[in-house]
Amino acid sequence: MSQASIGGLYAIADTRCLGPDILLARVAAVIAGGARVVQYRHKGESIRPHSEVEGLLALCRSHGIPLLVNDDVELAAMIGADGVHLGRDDDDPRWARARLGEHALIGVSCYNELPRALEAQSAGADYVAFGSFFDSPTKPDTVRAPIGLLQQAKNRLTIPLVAIGGITTQNAAQLVSAGADAVAVVSGVFAHVDPCDAARQYCALFATHGDRRATQNAHL
Repeated sequence: MSQASIGGLYAIADTRCLGPDILLARVAAVIAGGARVVQYRHKGESIRPHSEVEGLLALCRSHGIPLLVNDDVELAAMIGADGVHLGRDDDDPRWARARLGEHALIGVSCYNELPRALEAQSAGADYVAFGSFFDSPTKPDTVRAPIGLLQQAKNRLTIPLVAIGGITTQNAAQLVSAGADAVAVVSGVFAHVDPCDAARQYCALFATHGDRRATQNAHL
């Protein structure tokens, strides 16, 4: 795995939205629609069996898609996940790298803080995530980030940028145009009546943006 794996649709399989009876089927549909990365996120006091995330890892591996575990470095190490995503109160990226190895993908939430992103990059993070850019149904009380932050970060960082928070197919294009290499989505795909079709709509935005940039470069 590498930084190049982080791009396009980054699907977050949040167990608060996905029960064990539908988790694998919904994730399979989103992968079929073009998701490039899947993150397993489990919050709360209830304990989900390791077999659940192991099954998710097997599904992702069968499609060549990296699976990252939210917050839990030890769980990622135990199941052999492709990496981990760390928040403000989680382990240091350097320790995660030492625990998971040089080929693991390590992401860091940076909220609306460019200095935190610069520090994460120096600590060896493979990508950083900014947001919430819009009102998020998953995290309604989270801090808001201005879209201009993506443009600032693009000028200062060399690792991929992930945008998160209330992202829909209607507002994602402006984030991609501002510099987001990937958009992280929960309800935008998993709450959709057709997760596969929703994923395709997000992926089409990246294809359109890429075509536009190619055309611009051809005229330089």
